[in-house]
Amino acid sequence: MLPLDNQARNPTASIAPRKVPQRQRKARNGLGAFVKSVLLRAVVPVVLLLVWYYVTEVAKALPSSLLPLPIRVWRTFTQLVANGELAKNTIASLEPIFWANLAALLTAVPLGLLIGLFRPVETLLDSVLTVLRSIPPLAWVPLSILWFGIGAMSVVFITFIAAFFRLLINMIAGAHAIDKLHVRAAQTLGANPGRMLWKVILPSTLPHIFTGFRIGIGASWMSIVPAELVAATSGLGYMIAFYRELLRTDAIAVGVLTIGVIGFAMYFLTRRLENTLLPWRKKEKL
Repeated sequence: MLPLDNQARNPTASIAPRKVPQRQRKARNGLGAFVKSVLLRAVVPVVLLLVWYYVTEVAKALPSSLLPLPIRVWRTFTQLVANGELAKNTIASLEPIFWANLAALLTAVPLGLLIGLFRPVETLLDSVLTVLRSIPPLAWVPLSILWFGIGAMSVVFITFIAAFFRLLINMIAGAHAIDKLHVRAAQTLGANPGRMLWKVILPSTLPHIFTGFRIGIGASWMSIVPAELVAATSGLGYMIAFYRELLRTDAIAVGVLTIGVIGFAMYFLTRRLENTLLPWRKKEKL
């Protein structure tokens, strides 16, 4: 007599639910959460686009000289991309941001540590820094033009001012928040000043550095457009000012929307970088 196969031995085997591996189940859940997040984030932009279309195309509540049609903005965007003007001005705006925030990191981090860790340094510099940080970055535009002329250096200086004080304030707060028990434990184990800096102080202040950097890069990006309006010969702010003189609201809208998209990308990338480099922290939702 031939042996029965598995289905004959156990009739319910073919209809029993198949166990999904845990890794595959997590991947499915993660993909579903990502898709849901993307769709949820897209709701408001789609609604705003529909309202924009209704106001300009259907209701015709505003003339195109004040608010251009969405299709016209899209055509202008493709034209500016095709001729390279948008890319050229975007790069011209991003380059000062890079140098300004790099300079802010190299100066605000050590200065914030000195102020936060040593009371005499804080007493010495507190009043001067309080006065300087109370001055809006755009108030430095006339002096920056006198010192550096109209061009990239003036924009770098203005955006540096915007980023520096945000990062400095967070760095000082991070130095104040260092757990004294960790410092005493390291001293008890014989840690020298260099090892104390790299193993205790900097890891403790890294979250504040990233927070200050994220706020600083956003502030510098917000400052670059008005800075370029008067102190630059290229960049997105300059492009907006140029097309304002020509009453090209469609090109102005392209510049404004490009600034917003790049600002969102900066925020997303800095938050992702923070979650990647600080694995011991609870990851924040993006």
